[in-house]
Amino acid sequence: MGKLAVLAGKGALPVALSDARPDALLFTLAGMSHDLSRPTFEHRFEKLGGLIQDMKDRGATEVVMAGGMPRPQIDISALDAFMMANAARLQAAFQQGDDTLLRLFISLFEEQGIKVRGAHEILPELTIGQGAVVGPSPTADQMRDIEKAADLLKALSPHDLGQGAVVSAGLCLGIETLQGTDALLQFVAETPKHLVRQPGVFVKVPKSGQDLRVDMPAIGPGTIEKVIAAGLAGIALAAHRVILLERAKTIAAAEKAGLFLYGLEGL
Repeated sequence: MGKLAVLAGKGALPVALSDARPDALLFTLAGMSHDLSRPTFEHRFEKLGGLIQDMKDRGATEVVMAGGMPRPQIDISALDAFMMANAARLQAAFQQGDDTLLRLFISLFEEQGIKVRGAHEILPELTIGQGAVVGPSPTADQMRDIEKAADLLKALSPHDLGQGAVVSAGLCLGIETLQGTDALLQFVAETPKHLVRQPGVFVKVPKSGQDLRVDMPAIGPGTIEKVIAAGLAGIALAAHRVILLERAKTIAAAEKAGLFLYGLEGL
């Protein structure tokens, strides 16, 4: 039976995978930080062929890509034969959005016989299901705000824009852009109070067509702190399609703050 490899970036998710699967092989990319305490096999992005071959030589048949990984700065002169053979594909992908680059990354592994798995497939408990996890179910007014936020995100999705939105009393207070969730919630926190009719809701969903194996949206304890600072009433997540990082801490923080945390199918 083949082994699982974890290609790890920054954050709690690779740590959770490492803790849950001590038999997993851990790989990292040179120049990219991580929080793993176990030894890792480090490779340069320019030598992706060597990384894939190392995984195969060590018996890996599946890989999970987890954690924050910024776009690499590539030294063209250091490309190995595998990367040179795929240079045209890489150049085209780098000129487009992150979704395109991640899809190519998946293809490069799977063309070499290593199946790409999502972290949520290995640890299903990373996500939440339908209904209230913390607090009461959203009120009718809050559900309307959730639905409006989801509609806005769906409309923007073809433009590779936004996984999160905040809506209050039918008014959009902010959309997540390239700067990310924290920037959105900070912006909402700084909104003049006379513009906010009632505590709003934060909605987090994947973009349509987003490959959840390598790019599933996530929230964590830090998100809860930002939601509290923004004066929001609660959070709605796409059920089974958004990761809860440090789940116990995230749920406890939401409960302590009196926020609702709710999972909705169909978002």
